[in-house]
Amino acid sequence: MNYQWSWSVFLELSPDGVHTYLQTLLMGAGWTIVLALCASICSVLFGSLLAILRTASSRSLNRMAMLYVEVFRNIPLLVQMFLWFFVVPELLPIALGDSLKQMPQPWGAFLPAWLCLAFYGSARMAEQIRAGIQSLPAGQARAGAALGLNEGQVYRYVILPQAFRIVIPPLTSELIGTVKYSSVALTIGLLELTGQARSMQEYSFHIFEAFSAATLGYLAINGLIVLSMRTIERRVAVPGLLGVAGAKAH
Repeated sequence: MNYQWSWSVFLELSPDGVHTYLQTLLMGAGWTIVLALCASICSVLFGSLLAILRTASSRSLNRMAMLYVEVFRNIPLLVQMFLWFFVVPELLPIALGDSLKQMPQPWGAFLPAWLCLAFYGSARMAEQIRAGIQSLPAGQARAGAALGLNEGQVYRYVILPQAFRIVIPPLTSELIGTVKYSSVALTIGLLELTGQARSMQEYSFHIFEAFSAATLGYLAINGLIVLSMRTIERRVAVPGLLGVAGAKAH
């Protein structure tokens, strides 16, 4: 293959006539970070609630949470993205649906992408946090009840603080996954990092340069997540829950 590499293409003007290709890639990385951050925050919060419902004493709440998790976890992410973008606005009241469809870009694509990743991610987060809760000795909840705490207070003050320490490693994987899943948003028109790389290769025909830059971008973003989460893991490690030797090894 006789391919002519040209890294100077990043300094050339992009089709918008304002930014260089390097600037558009950085803008795409910014949208990737914002989308992943917003979706991750919602996923952790809602996933925690689902994990509580999955492990609560109410059998009906257990079943409701389990149904949610199984539905959103077992439908392909791409299908969910199309459902949020094309189908959901049609199911809403006409005025609300029309306002969503007429929302200016990039917000018209960002909002459904955010909702899609948040609902999908919360189902995955819920299972990780549930595993952390169920890994704790049953005596922890009984001790909280013996102190006069109700079930909600037991979760808040006893169970969840310990469970979150345990599940930091799998939560790190989920956060990294959210960054990678955000690339699916290009299918509905959001020019995040992958979308900008694809646009660059279509207009400049420099395929390898475009996706090499995107690869480095994802490595940098996810590398920062890994380092941050390892720092948090070391600082909140509790002997007996996270092994002291394991914590020091990180």
